[in-house]
Amino acid sequence: MRGRLACFLACTALLALPGCSRRSNEPIQITLQRFFGACDAEYGNSTDVAAAEGECGIITTLINKFNAENPDLHVRVNVVYWPGYDQLSAELAAGNPPDLVTMHQSVISDYSQRHLIIPLEEGLRAAGIDPNGFTPVAREGVVRDGHIYALPFDNWAPLWHINMNLFRSAGMVTDGKPLLPHSPEELLRQARLFGSAAAKPYLVQSMVNEPSAYARNLFTFLMQQNSDFFADPRHIKLQTPEARRVLQLFKQIYDEGLTTKNQDYTAATSGFLNGQGGVYLVGTWMIGTYEQASKQSGSPLAGGYTVVPYPQLYAGRDVTYADGHSWVVPKAQRSVEKMHAIFRLLRFLRDNDYEWSRTGHLPAYEDVIESERWRSLPHRAEIARLVDIGKPLPAGVQRQFLIQQIVSEEMESAITGQKPIDAALADAERRVNDVLFNLL
Repeated sequence: MRGRLACFLACTALLALPGCSRRSNEPIQITLQRFFGACDAEYGNSTDVAAAEGECGIITTLINKFNAENPDLHVRVNVVYWPGYDQLSAELAAGNPPDLVTMHQSVISDYSQRHLIIPLEEGLRAAGIDPNGFTPVAREGVVRDGHIYALPFDNWAPLWHINMNLFRSAGMVTDGKPLLPHSPEELLRQARLFGSAAAKPYLVQSMVNEPSAYARNLFTFLMQQNSDFFADPRHIKLQTPEARRVLQLFKQIYDEGLTTKNQDYTAATSGFLNGQGGVYLVGTWMIGTYEQASKQSGSPLAGGYTVVPYPQLYAGRDVTYADGHSWVVPKAQRSVEKMHAIFRLLRFLRDNDYEWSRTGHLPAYEDVIESERWRSLPHRAEIARLVDIGKPLPAGVQRQFLIQQIVSEEMESAITGQKPIDAALADAERRVNDVLFNLL
């Protein structure tokens, strides 16, 4: 493996000028830029990865462990405010980018199409990382134009987090499993039944200042209807019967009081924890928090929490919108030894993907997701199929964060009655296509 990596790096040296010279006894410095918060007070000196919890705790102890085990290298961490892309763009413009950056897979196209990050497939293989070991959804998330532009770290998707105690009180549990809908009509019937029996809303949703949740719901249910709404990555098509059905469903849920209202992300997240509704629509990252609450006596979730992928409501296919976190290498002038150090760190992160998966995010590698230790973690068996049914937007679609914000704004206006559904869909389509038309 070392020989192949040395050969690869020698070739890349032709494209990279050596950086500032360093003394031979000094460790090679790698600048790693990430979000996931700061937690130095608790984990700043810890290398006990197995004892760490949460995104910040696990990634902090992982980097500490790498530094401790590799004294000839040193990773300097730059923690940025989520999601950090404004800062990264400024660093690239200034010609001083970090060496390794956390990047959502939905954002990769914004940088790969401008040649601001480098392809990694040859270096990954030389470092002993086999791309054939990526899960299907991870591979789709990091490949652009036939090249691997990132090392996948995980995948995540919105899920149905369920208060089984409230479901039991509504008579909606069979053989220990929650009763789930298989059509929009069945969803409405079950939501009404739940509301009548439990005297609480069926759904808990973040609906105020929400930049993405509405759009992820729409993308999921459009995909389930086999709607090719991004047939051209430079044009979205939302004035369709499929999109209209989704908005009509969520507007009816809203109008009938089958969901919480006027809650932002913080209020909805704590609201579900406090038993304010039956199903919270939020991502994989909340599994650990709610599982912990289910073990605490007196909690509304005590002995009564489970989580499942979005149910298939439409006959087209079983699919859920998915994204993921990954590691990219911004384009810069680097020495061969610096590149060698970067790929050593990438190999370490790949080898510790199980530890990262304890956050609740899906592993990016088949061997981890098939392992007994991963499947023995709480609720992993229920969500494992997401690696096969998870689906990102087409790889060529740029500005996905902004697109989600625009679509969510227009969906909110329709669902809450501020604008007719057809007008909201027309405005969302126009605004997104204006953004895509004006791309450089």
